[in-house]
Amino acid sequence: MFYFSKMNLFRSDFIIPSILTVICLIVYPYPEVAMWVVFFLAAYSAIANDSIQTIGTFIASNSDKKWYYLWIYMGGIFVITVSYSWFNYGGDISYGRLASKGLNEAPETFKFLQVFSPVVLLILTRFRMPVSTSILLLSAFATQASSITSILQKSFFGYFIAFFVAIIVWTLTTELFEKHKNSKPSKLWLPLQWVSSGALWSTWIMQDMANVAVVLPRSLSTDQFIVVVSFIFFGLGLLFYLRGDKIQQIVLEKSDIIDVRAATVVDFIYACLLYYLKAISTIPISTTWVFIGLLGGRELAINLKLKSNGDYKKALKMLGKDAFYAGIGLIVSLILALSINENMRNQLFN
Repeated sequence: MFYFSKMNLFRSDFIIPSILTVICLIVYPYPEVAMWVVFFLAAYSAIANDSIQTIGTFIASNSDKKWYYLWIYMGGIFVITVSYSWFNYGGDISYGRLASKGLNEAPETFKFLQVFSPVVLLILTRFRMPVSTSILLLSAFATQASSITSILQKSFFGYFIAFFVAIIVWTLTTELFEKHKNSKPSKLWLPLQWVSSGALWSTWIMQDMANVAVVLPRSLSTDQFIVVVSFIFFGLGLLFYLRGDKIQQIVLEKSDIIDVRAATVVDFIYACLLYYLKAISTIPISTTWVFIGLLGGRELAINLKLKSNGDYKKALKMLGKDAFYAGIGLIVSLILALSINENMRNQLFN
C-alpha cells in the first residue's frame, strides 16, 4: 500500500510538468506566444521556489491566520512596489536590474530549452530544492558570459556576508531568545513581524522581478503592465492558499522559525541585506544564496551557543544539505545556459 501511494505521488508530481513540456514544444517557434508562456511559467515557478525566502517565515508564523488576509497584504505590497518601478524607470518593472550588457534586450526568438527553463525550475521546486531562480532564468537568456559571472560573484559575496552577519547576530541574541522561549510573545511582536515581512517582500521584488521580466519588453505598455501585475497578484493568492506548497518544509525544519519573534528578526536582517546588495550595484543577484547563507549561519550560531542543548553536527548537516540542493540548481542553470547560448559557449571556452 505504501509503495502504491508513493507511486501515485510521484506520478502526480510529473503530470503537470509533462503537460507544460508539450506546451513548450508547441509554442517556442512563435515568439509573441512564447514570450507570454515563459513569463507565466517563470512568474509562478520563481515566486513558488523563492517563497521560502520572503514569505516562508511569514506563512509559518501566521499559520493561525486566514490565508486571504496574508494574500491581500503581500499582494498589495507587490502591486505598490512594481508600480513604483514602472512609473519611475520608464516602464521597466525590474528596478534597472536588466540594464547591464547581456541582459538589456528582450529576446526576439526562442529556443525550446529557453521556454522549458521555468518548467525545470518548477520540477526542482516540487523536490523542495532551493534553486537560484536568478541564475537559472537569467542565464537562459543572457547573451554575454560576463553578465552571468558577475551575477555569480555578487551572489557568492552575498552568501558569505549573510552567513557571517547571521553568526554575529544570533551569537549575541540566542541566549536572550532562549530565556523567553516558553513565554508568550508580546502583542507588539505581531505588527513588527508584519512590517519586517512586508519590507523584506518589497526588497525581494526589487531584486527578483528581473527574473520574470527578462523575456518581456524593457518598457511595458499599460496593457502589458496590467496583465503582468494581475497574473502575479492572483498567483500569489494560490501560493498563500497552498500555504507555501512543498518547499515550505525547508523553513519549517529550522529552529523555532515559527516563533513570531524569530521570524521577525530573520525577515528584518534579510531585508537589510537585500537592500544593501541592491544599493551597491544594479547587477542582479541570487537571493537564494543570500537566504541559505543567512539561515545556515543562524542555525550554526544557535547550536554552538546552546552548547549542551545544541547539536552543531546537525546544523552543519542541514547547512550542507541546503547548499548542496542550491548547488544542483546552479549546475543545472549553467548547463542550460551553455546548451542554449552559442555566444556564451564561445566566450567561455575561448
